[in-house]
Amino acid sequence: MKSPYTGWSRIFYAAGYSYKGLKSTWKHEAAFRQEAVLCLLLTPIAIWLGDSLMEIIALIGVLVFVLIVEMLNSAVESTIDRIGEDYHKLSGRAKDQGSAAVFLSFFLAVLVWGGFIIDKLLA
Repeated sequence: MKSPYTGWSRIFYAAGYSYKGLKSTWKHEAAFRQEAVLCLLLTPIAIWLGDSLMEIIALIGVLVFVLIVEMLNSAVESTIDRIGEDYHKLSGRAKDQGSAAVFLSFFLAVLVWGGFIIDKLLA
């Protein structure tokens, strides 16, 4: 479906759709809410832990990356559920792969944060 909007109006409407996506994810996805709250709680710690702007961006960035992957996983799950509630091995595989992507993004965040904390403790 092609958007009837162009230029700045397209960007304005796209921002509105993005807001709707964030709002619906917050409303319907408990995992996203938990990760978002964790992200908010860890942001001040990232500011304290990072010695430079780039380190702070890296610490916060991996947290935001987890949220992004969680939203993509939720989109996959919603699409699969829209198709039907009946089990199909491809649907199961898609959901499992989305879940694995969230797990890997969370693992990356733990590695990055763990590395920064270890560096801070050994300094």
